[in-house]
Amino acid sequence: MASITGPQILLHSRSPSLKLKLKPSSAFLLFRNPPFSEKYTRRGAFCTISANADANSNPRASTSIVPDLLQYLNHSWTQFHATAEAKRQLLAAGFHMLNENQDWDLKPGGRYFFTRNMSCLVAFAVGEKYNVGDGFHVIAAHTDSPCLKLKPKTASCKCNYSMVNVQTYGAGLWYTWFDRDLSVAGRVILRNGHNSFVHKLVKVDRPILRIPTLAIHLDRTVNQDGFKPNLETHLLPLLSIKSEDTSLESKEKNTALSSKSYHHSLLMQVLSDELNCDVDDIVNVELNVCDTQPSCLGGGNNEFIFSGRLDNLASSYCALRALIDSCESPGNLSSDHAIRMVALFDNEEVGSGSIQGAGAPTMFQAMRRIVGDLANNYVGEGSFERTIRQSFLVSADMAHGVHPNFMDKHEELHRPELQKGLVIKHNANQRYATSGITSFLFKEVGKIHNLPTQDFAVRNDMGCGSTIGPILASGVGIRTVDCGIAQLSMHSIREMCGKEDIDIAYKHFKAFYQSFSSVDKMLTVDN
Repeated sequence: MASITGPQILLHSRSPSLKLKLKPSSAFLLFRNPPFSEKYTRRGAFCTISANADANSNPRASTSIVPDLLQYLNHSWTQFHATAEAKRQLLAAGFHMLNENQDWDLKPGGRYFFTRNMSCLVAFAVGEKYNVGDGFHVIAAHTDSPCLKLKPKTASCKCNYSMVNVQTYGAGLWYTWFDRDLSVAGRVILRNGHNSFVHKLVKVDRPILRIPTLAIHLDRTVNQDGFKPNLETHLLPLLSIKSEDTSLESKEKNTALSSKSYHHSLLMQVLSDELNCDVDDIVNVELNVCDTQPSCLGGGNNEFIFSGRLDNLASSYCALRALIDSCESPGNLSSDHAIRMVALFDNEEVGSGSIQGAGAPTMFQAMRRIVGDLANNYVGEGSFERTIRQSFLVSADMAHGVHPNFMDKHEELHRPELQKGLVIKHNANQRYATSGITSFLFKEVGKIHNLPTQDFAVRNDMGCGSTIGPILASGVGIRTVDCGIAQLSMHSIREMCGKEDIDIAYKHFKAFYQSFSSVDKMLTVDN
């Protein structure tokens, strides 16, 4: 880790948990909160952020997970990177990686996980008192966010500009992608010797793309009529000015490359430099366009988090940390009969209908395998069905906080506010899976631990969004509550939420793992 030398400016915010050191001559921002550290450029200032006054303290002992969330967001430009970072943290916490293609050997007290497509992850910890028929306590979220993705053939040239063909993914606020410093990240398939290939992640940290807006002088009525870009013709990012090198050697090189590739040679060279490989070794790419501006704290009191992909990586990280930390203290699994689980799915923003989405039976196949393995593959009549009846699912996705400039978009008695706790989502038409029973049980967990909750119901004259809750609830009949962290600017390239809500969500999820069994026994239904 780089040390700070020379003159320093020490800034103390009104929040006692944040300390900033600025060195004007430096050009990086570094979170000093091991083991998760990252450098990035932000207006020429070298900043040190720590969860408390001791920069060398253990982040696990911190009262806030916000610094770690910021680093997770900055690592996780794509669903692939989010899954890889979750995998790294699980391995560091002592979880064992499983393979869906191989036999499993599970034991009470064990902690395990597997990935699918490197964009979906299921992790679980088995209570030491587990008996066949005991339930799963699950928190489910999703790793994907609305973004621009590269088309299979990206090379495009207009007016001497090299441009990149993209396609829209999900329901993004696409006008927010204009005039941003953009780059690419995702995965590539590399040739690795004769008849051998390897899957690798790539992330180009520097801005290489931009979608410029049209000058107001050429669109005088834009402020009156609104900015309505055509998503096919107006949304192509600029990569570079087309090279005017007309030498025979250059022409032959470019011609040879274009016959092998659907992408600009410059883009492929950038990727090969990042991967430290030859351009010819890259046989396929699956890339997102990403905003390079780092996630950070903001607001007069640093009470906000400004970031892309809060929907839904904020929920994913809170769930992941809650599972890890709920298992770390000695004895935390020793008296538990349940199986604690996190399920992070891809493709929620486009309906979840994929092999790595919540519409696939991934989670329930895993549950059935777990039950069978822990029963030494002898499962009595109705064992899995009884397990599901004892189980409970928290579907965690971001929620619509009330916008002060558009208060009339919310029903007046259901206006979730930032910094006021998790939002329980209700919809009579089952766009959310919450019921009176499930909302009561989840709220009761919060009450026991003095954690606030809020309620949201959409106006009757407006459409209602949905999430993975109803998909999973109907898939096998598991009791489900839909909840989320209140945020603003949902589906923008740059979203925001309250800093305190992150810690409240983490504590609520952790309390769910540790306390739900006792709460569930307080209410009897269907007897």
